[in-house]
Amino acid sequence: MTRDFRLLATGQALSWLGNGFQTVALVVAVVTTGGARDLGLVMACSVTTLLICTLFGGVWADRLQPQRVMVWSDLIRFAATAGIALMFTGSYHLGLLCALTVVSAAAGSFFSPAMTALKPLLVPAGRRQSANATLSMLQTGCGIAGPTLGGITVAAFGAPAGFAVNAVSFLLSLVAATMISVRASRGPRRSMLSDLSAGWREIRSRDWLIGGLLGATVYHIANGMILVLVQVVAFERLGGAHAIGLIAAAEGLGGFLGAALAMRLRPHRLLRAGWLALLLMPVWAFAYVWPGVLWAVLAGAVIGYAGLLFYDVAWETAIQDNVPHQMLGRVASWDYVASFMAMPIGNALAGPLSERFGIDQVLTWCAAVLFVAGASQLLIPGARNLTRAGHTPTPEPVPA
Repeated sequence: MTRDFRLLATGQALSWLGNGFQTVALVVAVVTTGGARDLGLVMACSVTTLLICTLFGGVWADRLQPQRVMVWSDLIRFAATAGIALMFTGSYHLGLLCALTVVSAAAGSFFSPAMTALKPLLVPAGRRQSANATLSMLQTGCGIAGPTLGGITVAAFGAPAGFAVNAVSFLLSLVAATMISVRASRGPRRSMLSDLSAGWREIRSRDWLIGGLLGATVYHIANGMILVLVQVVAFERLGGAHAIGLIAAAEGLGGFLGAALAMRLRPHRLLRAGWLALLLMPVWAFAYVWPGVLWAVLAGAVIGYAGLLFYDVAWETAIQDNVPHQMLGRVASWDYVASFMAMPIGNALAGPLSERFGIDQVLTWCAAVLFVAGASQLLIPGARNLTRAGHTPTPEPVPA
């Protein structure tokens, strides 16, 4: 891999690790001082901000040099997170916490599309699949290690220490982004609405892309319900907190294995292979219903999340290979918004539907929806037949 890719991977690994510290710190700090209602409000502020700002982040990722957007995003998130750490060393103020959360989430909504636009410039076209798989492995590993280390740190030194570690991780990510040398060519700017519309037209012009976004929206509504209900099942039927920890570890292991397979397997029709791999996720969801025992759920978690991470690599590689680089940020932002909108809808429906029909029945139907959402993509000619060999090369990076 290139020096620039190693810089990105290092900076992101440290940032993902730091996010795990904040995840634990936020729950501990808010629940112990303000209660569950305050935590829900803070999380709602974050999700709402992402929904509002992500599309604009995609436009600016295509207008400016991606690493410039990333540097400013990291700087703002550092300041906001450091402010949260300082607040919790003194008096708790819900309004201030929500305001800082909004600032941090808004900055993060610009970072993700910019990183998507930057990644294909850092490695040759033939190495993109491996690069995406490497980042997925790092993210999965940090998703396990971060909360674990964060829990130890918060237990020993308090929630402000967890926020402080995350703030420092943003600074380290900023330094890494600053050192990346490649530059992207950028065209003339148009109005914000015109740029947003151009991104949507790019998606509509490809059957596999518009079909994938619509399928993912349905998928995430069902998955949003599943992610709530499986926690209830794990706590009430499978062994409580101990079971929840084991299942999370199995999901992380599955994700790591899926990314590792994506690094080694190079099918000619990668996107089709990705959608086929995603059909393994219903195994994980249905295992909570039948046979409904811990060992089966653990096995289902490994199998399902392996398929999910393989799909993630395939989907991202397909976008990088086939979408013009000057459109990548906007296409990525539309992709993110589809997920952000759908997941909270599923979260909100989980309780009422499970009370009306029962948890097992809702999980069964949701597992079926996951299968149909994935399998339906194989009916789309582009998703079925897209090949890596025939992609149109994206523009080469401009030397620094």
